[in-house]
Amino acid sequence: MGHADTLLAMGGAFVAAAFLARLGGRIGLPTIPLFILAGILLGPNTPGYVLLEDPHDLEMLSALGLVLLLFYLGLEFHMDDLRTGGRKMAVAGSAYLLLNVGAGLGFGFALGWGTSEALVLAGVLGISSSAIVTKILVDLGRIGNKETRPILGIIVVEDIFLALYLAALQPIISGADGLGAALWDIGKAFAFLLLLAVAARWGTGLIGRLFAIKDNELLVISFLGAAVLVAGVAEKFGVADAIGAFMVGLILGNTGAGDRIRDLVHPLRDAFAAIFFFNFGLSIAPGDLPTVIGPVLIAIAVTVTMNLVAGLVTARVYGFGPQPTANVATTLLARGEFALILATMAAAAGLDGRLSPFIAGYVLILAVVAPLVAGRSHWLARWLPGGRADAERTEGSAELVEAGR
Repeated sequence: MGHADTLLAMGGAFVAAAFLARLGGRIGLPTIPLFILAGILLGPNTPGYVLLEDPHDLEMLSALGLVLLLFYLGLEFHMDDLRTGGRKMAVAGSAYLLLNVGAGLGFGFALGWGTSEALVLAGVLGISSSAIVTKILVDLGRIGNKETRPILGIIVVEDIFLALYLAALQPIISGADGLGAALWDIGKAFAFLLLLAVAARWGTGLIGRLFAIKDNELLVISFLGAAVLVAGVAEKFGVADAIGAFMVGLILGNTGAGDRIRDLVHPLRDAFAAIFFFNFGLSIAPGDLPTVIGPVLIAIAVTVTMNLVAGLVTARVYGFGPQPTANVATTLLARGEFALILATMAAAAGLDGRLSPFIAGYVLILAVVAPLVAGRSHWLARWLPGGRADAERTEGSAELVEAGR
C-alpha cells in the first residue's frame, strides 16, 4: 500500500466515521455501531466503493485506538477502589466469568463442532469488549455513576482471566508444544501481571516524580510512549496489550499528573477509537451471516440471559437497586475485539470454518445492539424486582418539582 493510498485510507476512515456519527447524533444513535457501519460499507466485503482492501493496513492505528481506550479506563480506576472494593470486585468478576464462560462452553459443546471449537466459543461468549464498554460509559456520561466501579472491576477480572486463558488456549488448539509449554506461557503471563500489580501498588510515588512534567507536549509524549511500550511488552509475555495499557493508566491516574493526563488524552482517545471500530467493521463480511444465523441468535439469547443473571448477582454483592442493576447487565453485554482475536487464532489453527462467520455475526449484532440497549436500560429496570416502585417514585418526584414551579 503506497504512501498516498495510506493517507487516503486514513483520511477517508476519519471522514466517514465522523459523517455517520454526526448523522446518527441527529437521531439519537450512539457512535459505536455507526463507526462499525462505516467500516462495513467502505470495506471489501460489501458492494460499492472500497476504501480499503485489507483491514491489516489500518491495524497499527486500530491497535493504538484500543490501547488508548484501555489506558483511559485505567486512568478512571483509582487504587482506592482496588484496596477498598477488592473482595467485592473479585466476587462480582468471578461470578460474571463463571456464568458467561460456563454458558459459552456449554453452548460450544451443544453445537457439536468439536472440543477445540467449544473452548474458543467459551471465550467468545464469556468476555466483554473492554473497548466498547469503555466507549458506552463515556458516551452515556456514566463514568461517575456508582455502578461504574463494579463494571470496571469486572472488566479488570476479565482481562486477568483473558491473559491466562489466551496463554493456555494457544497450545491446546494448535496441538503443539504440549502441557509443559502451556504451563510456561501461563507462568510468564502471571509473573508479568504480578509485576504490574506491584508497580501499581508501591511504585506510584517514584513514577509520579518521573511524570511531574510541566510542559504538556512532553507529558503527552511521555504517557503515550509508556502506554504503548508497556502494551507491547505485555504481548511479548503473553498478556493482552489491553491490560498492559490499563495498568499504565491505573498507575498514572493515581499520580499528581493524573488529572492533566485525563484531559490531554481525551482527543487522542476519541480519534483513534473511531479508527478501531471502523477497522472492526472492515473485517466483517455480512454475506457469511446467513449460514450461521441460527446459532448466532441462540448465542445472543444465552449472552443476554447470563448478563442479566450476572447483573443481579453484582447487585446483590454491592446492594444496588433496579437501575444500577440494569446498567451493569446492559453495559457489559457487548462483545468485540477479543472475539475477533479468537476468530483469527481459530482460523490459523485450522478449526471449523463456521467459526469465523459465526463470531463475526455474533460480535456485529451485539456491538450494534449493546450501546442501544445500554442507553435504554431504564426499560429493563422497570421489570426488575422493585423497579416499578422506583419508577413511580421518580415520576412522583418529577411531578412535585413541576408543580412547585
